[in-house]
Amino acid sequence: MSLLRLIFNIAWFLMGGFVMGLAWWFVGLLCFISIIGIPFGRACFVIGELAFWPFGQETVNRKHVSGQEDIGTGTLGLVGNVIWFLCFGIWLAIGHLVHALACFVTIIGIPFALQHLKLALLSLTPIGQTVIAKPTY
Repeated sequence: MSLLRLIFNIAWFLMGGFVMGLAWWFVGLLCFISIIGIPFGRACFVIGELAFWPFGQETVNRKHVSGQEDIGTGTLGLVGNVIWFLCFGIWLAIGHLVHALACFVTIIGIPFALQHLKLALLSLTPIGQTVIAKPTY
C-alpha cells in the first residue's frame, strides 16, 4: 500500500469511517440473528471493512470478476437487493450521505465525501458486489 493511501485511510478512519464501519458491522450482527439474514450479514462485514479502509479498494459486480452469473448476481440477487434496500440499505445510505455533506463543507474533506457517496450507492444494492484491490501503476 502506498504511503498516500495509508495517510488517506487513517484520516478517513478518523473523519467518519470508524462510525460508518461500526454501523455496517451492527447491521451485520442484526442480520445474523435470523438464519435467513446470514448472507446479508456476511456482506455487511465485508463492506464494513471497506468502510473502515476504502482507499485502494473498489467494488465491482461479481459477474465481471468471475465471468459467470451466480446466485447473488441473478434474479435472487435482485430480490435480495430489494429486501435489503427496504430493511437496511436506505438507512446506511442516509448515514453515508450525512457524512458526505459534513465532509463537503471543507475543501480538504472532498475526497472523503466522494468515498462516502460511493459507499452510499453501494449500501443501496450490495448483493452481487465484491471488493477488490485497485491496481497500482
